[in-house]
Amino acid sequence: MNRTVRAAVCSAAVAGLALGLSSCSETVDKVDKAVDETYEVTYEVTGKGVESIDFHGGGGTAMEPKIESVSKPKLPWTKTVTLRGIMPAGVMPVATDPEGAQVTCKITHKGKVLEEQSGKGLVATGGCVAESPVTG
Repeated sequence: MNRTVRAAVCSAAVAGLALGLSSCSETVDKVDKAVDETYEVTYEVTGKGVESIDFHGGGGTAMEPKIESVSKPKLPWTKTVTLRGIMPAGVMPVATDPEGAQVTCKITHKGKVLEEQSGKGLVATGGCVAESPVTG
């Protein structure tokens, strides 16, 4: 390769590296912002024979959220919680009824349904887990 071509290739590689680092820096800034950002979700559980509800209440970390529990909840049950960063919203109702349990859970954020699930039978679960809206 002659000297002129080598110089041009080298300049292009350095420019590309600088552009890549700039882009990488912007991505890191976005991740840092998302980790610290908070958001509210509302959990809603309806049904018949619901014995307990476990949910992410905002404590812990994104990888290991603290699980809070409610026993023998009055239905319909709703709870608004503040979560942080990439922590997923999650609610897991458990219902048992020999005549047929029914359970539906829903997670909403700013009026938009992020996730909704239903189950029925002798023992029913309707767990909902939704991706954090700050990641999108």
